[in-house]
Amino acid sequence: MKRFKGTGKGDAEPTRTELAILQVLWQHGPSTVRFVHDTLNETKESVQYTSTLKLMQVMAEKGMLTRDETNMKHIYEAAMEERTTKGSLLNRFIDSMYHGSVSNMMVALLGNEKTSAEDLAKVKALLEKMDTEGAGAEPNDADKKKTDKQS
Repeated sequence: MKRFKGTGKGDAEPTRTELAILQVLWQHGPSTVRFVHDTLNETKESVQYTSTLKLMQVMAEKGMLTRDETNMKHIYEAAMEERTTKGSLLNRFIDSMYHGSVSNMMVALLGNEKTSAEDLAKVKALLEKMDTEGAGAEPNDADKKKTDKQS
């Protein structure tokens, strides 16, 4: 199965709060601090506007966001790609929680009470597509070691 490469931005890993800001920008595109702040406050505990502003300024300094200063209202945009950032975080999670074994993670996910019939149907369709296309057929190192031990 494909593993993701780093983010390319010094591989800075976003904190939980930084990730929440990135999620808003990935979903809605370039936005003002006010929009990001209001969107975050709809779903999370209320935070001060100045806290959101300062964090987004720091994220811009880190290279996680870009800032367009041509207008009076500064517009921020995610500089980190969604797919590679999430992939990097997923790789770290798989390595730390499942010793690098994607198959162990999938077994745990599919056996979870939150897994719906719709989720299972999507996974089956993806597996069938991968099987017919022959994509992602190589097991990762941890899966290879388990297969070798079982032989």
